[in-house]
Amino acid sequence: MDAADWDLLSSYAGLLALAVFSIYTGSYGSLPAPKGKGKDGKKQDAEDDEDELPERLSSEDAWLFPVIGSVLLFGLYVIVKYFGREWINWVLQWYFTVAGVGSGSKALISLVRWLVGPTRWRQYETVKISVSRGSKDLLAWSLRTPSLYMIPFGALPSLIYTFGPSESRKSALLTDVLALSFSYNALCFLTLDSFKTGCILLSGLFLYDVWWVFGTEVMVKVATNLDVPIKLLWPKSLAFATDRGFTMLGLGDIVVPGMFVALALRYDQHRAAARGQHATFAKPYFYAALGAYVAGLGATMTVMHVFKAAQPALLYLSPACILSFITTALVRGEFKDAWTWNDQAEESEARSRRPSAASTPHEMSRANSSASANGVTLTSAGRRAEKAEAS
Repeated sequence: MDAADWDLLSSYAGLLALAVFSIYTGSYGSLPAPKGKGKDGKKQDAEDDEDELPERLSSEDAWLFPVIGSVLLFGLYVIVKYFGREWINWVLQWYFTVAGVGSGSKALISLVRWLVGPTRWRQYETVKISVSRGSKDLLAWSLRTPSLYMIPFGALPSLIYTFGPSESRKSALLTDVLALSFSYNALCFLTLDSFKTGCILLSGLFLYDVWWVFGTEVMVKVATNLDVPIKLLWPKSLAFATDRGFTMLGLGDIVVPGMFVALALRYDQHRAAARGQHATFAKPYFYAALGAYVAGLGATMTVMHVFKAAQPALLYLSPACILSFITTALVRGEFKDAWTWNDQAEESEARSRRPSAASTPHEMSRANSSASANGVTLTSAGRRAEKAEAS
């Protein structure tokens, strides 16, 4: 096998590793916060005000996904073909710059929180920021103090990508950093409510991907003309040289099957919790789905390499993920329970336990010092205040 083949194979392997890393971390990020124990030994709700509750996709949403996606894709195709790509790229550049600031910051905060551990993280002071009109809060944020320091660093990749020096702007490294942050946050905050919804979504987007890639030039033309960080890149070189170009994987081929893999992990956690296991638990559905993703993406790359033509990845990923769930559930004799399980009920319970964003700043301001100006309120809740409230 010549050097060029090894260069290309290394590129496929690197791209596969990035995709699996993104799904693995995003799946764990989608898990609900565990409950800790209070001084009396009883379990307490460990909900952190800084955490955001995810948006669940129902089966009705899943049916609409391919339709909405087709309308948006065809609209972008018409704009690129008949009006040029310059102004649409300009608009999208500003949109993704702003989105990248938030996404990069959130991903960095999640990394730091994981490194210090949840117990120590909750010991940091909380800063609450609210935008109010009269006695009504319009917006409210709650941040631990380390988060305030992480936000500027998390914003750097997006700002450099757009405004940095010419030699670093829109580099493959910055593209991958931003794409990984987008996929991580998408998997954390956009989740499926059941395996039924997941199967509907994967089946619909299977047809969507096949039609727009094999049936028309739409997908390829849009993908090659949009200059935004919604893809992973890996150089076709063992030495990371860029003269031969890059292999590419769109975020849709990570996030869509990734939501299914993340759902499998949450189901494994649900099964373990029902048996009283919380810290560590068996993950048969998660590993089966993740293994199916690796096999499906590997098959995509193999066919693409052999036939030298772009492939719709969901043509292979969707059946692989669906079959992994069905096979695992049937072998374990749990298909009925798994098919009828709904993650939405558990989220609704968590939402009902959590105080509304509008009421929280007012309650905290009565117990802690606050500074207000022009309708913006900053509230600092220190460790002493937390202990006082707990007692």
